[in-house]
Amino acid sequence: MKKLTVIFILLSQLTFAKTWKVNNTSELLKSVAHSSKNDSVIVKKGIYHITNLIIDKPIYLIGGEPQPQNYPIFDANYKGEIITVKSSGVYIGKIEFRHVGETSSIDWAGIKVLESSNVTIKNNYFRDCYFGVYLSACTKIQVLGNTVIGHPKEEQTTGNGIHAWKCDSIQIANNYVQGHRDGIYFEFVTNSLIRQNFTTQNIRYGLHFMFSHNDTYELNQFVNNGAGVAVMYTKHVTMRSNLFKNNWGGAAYGILLKDISDSQIQHNQFISNTVGIYLEGCSRTNITQNEFSNDGIAMRIQASCDDNLIQNNNFIANTFDIATNGNSVYNTISKNYWEKYDGYDLNHDGIGDVAYRPVSLFSTLIERVPQTMMLLRSFTASLLDKIEKIIPSLTPENLKDESPLMKPIRLVPFNPKAVTVQKS
Repeated sequence: MKKLTVIFILLSQLTFAKTWKVNNTSELLKSVAHSSKNDSVIVKKGIYHITNLIIDKPIYLIGGEPQPQNYPIFDANYKGEIITVKSSGVYIGKIEFRHVGETSSIDWAGIKVLESSNVTIKNNYFRDCYFGVYLSACTKIQVLGNTVIGHPKEEQTTGNGIHAWKCDSIQIANNYVQGHRDGIYFEFVTNSLIRQNFTTQNIRYGLHFMFSHNDTYELNQFVNNGAGVAVMYTKHVTMRSNLFKNNWGGAAYGILLKDISDSQIQHNQFISNTVGIYLEGCSRTNITQNEFSNDGIAMRIQASCDDNLIQNNNFIANTFDIATNGNSVYNTISKNYWEKYDGYDLNHDGIGDVAYRPVSLFSTLIERVPQTMMLLRSFTASLLDKIEKIIPSLTPENLKDESPLMKPIRLVPFNPKAVTVQKS
C-alpha cells in the first residue's frame, strides 16, 4: 500500500508538471517566477540579457536546441552573476553563459548553487565567466559535460572554472576547463569524485585540493597548466589513472603534495613536467605503478616526508629521477625500473643484484647551489656522479632501491574517454 501511494504521488507530479517555452528575456523571467515544482522551462535560441536570476524551486531549465552552436545565450554584460540556485532538485542544461562580472568582494559565477542538493548542471558552455560553476555547502551535485573557457589576466583577478566549498558527495565529470585561476577547486569537500575532465592553460593549478578528505580523482588530463594538481592538508585521497603532461615552468609540478597522508597514487603518467611529484610533509602514501618520463625531476622528496612507499614505478628519460633536501631516509623505495640503472642480474630473476641510488650528486649540488645547473650534461657533472655512486659522500646513503627491476613494468595504458570542447 505504501509503495502504491509513492507511485501515485510521483505520477501526479509528472501529470501536473507544465512546460514553458520562451523566446525572449521577459518571457524567461516570467516563466521562472511563475513555474511550479518539476515544471520545465524550454529556452529557444537567442541572446538573453540576464543578471541575478534566482531559482528557488525544483525546475528544469533547458536550452531548446540539441546542437551547441544553437544553445540560448545568457549574457550578464559583465554586470553581475547570471543564475543563483537556492533549491534542491534543479536541472540546468544546454545553455551558454557569457560575460559574468568581475569583482574582488563577491565570487560572481555563471551558475552558483547555495545550500542545495540533487542539482544537475549538464552540457552547458561557459565563456568569459569570472567563476564558471560555484558550489557552496551543497550535497549530491553533478557537474557533467560542461565546457568552461576563460580569458585569464592575473591570478588575483581570475576566478576558478569549477569551484566547490564545503560540499559532500559531488561528481565533477567529463568537463573541459581552460583559462582560469584553478581549473577545478575543492575546499572542505568530502566523499566526491572528479573523473574524465580535461584542464589546460590555467594560471595556477589544473586541480586544487584543500582540506578535502576521502575523495577520488581518476582518468583526468592535466596538460600545460601553471602546475597540474595541488593536494594540500588532506587525507585518504585516491589519485589514479591520470595524465600529467607539459606542466612546465619555474614552480611547476605534475602533482604538488603538501601535508597529506594515507593516500594512493596509482597508474598515473607524468610526462614532460618540471617536477613529476613534489612531496612535502607527506606520510603513509603509496606511490605505485606510475610512469615518469622526460620530466626534469621525476620526484622531489623533502626530508619532512615519512613512511611513504614508492614501488613498481617506471623512471624513463628523466633529467633527475629523485631529488631531496635531506640526508635521512624514512621512506621505502623498492622494485622500481630505472632506465639509468647499469647493474647486472646474474641469476636472471629480473631484479638487479646491485642496489640503485637514484639521487645523483649533481642533483644534490643543485639543491644547495642552484647556479650549478649551468653545468648540466657536462663531462664534469657526469664524472662526479660516477664517483659518487662508487663512494657516496654527499647523497643520502640509505636512499636507494635494493631491488631495482631490469625491465620496465607493463602498466595499464592511459586511455581516458576523450573530453572535447562543445563549441568554438
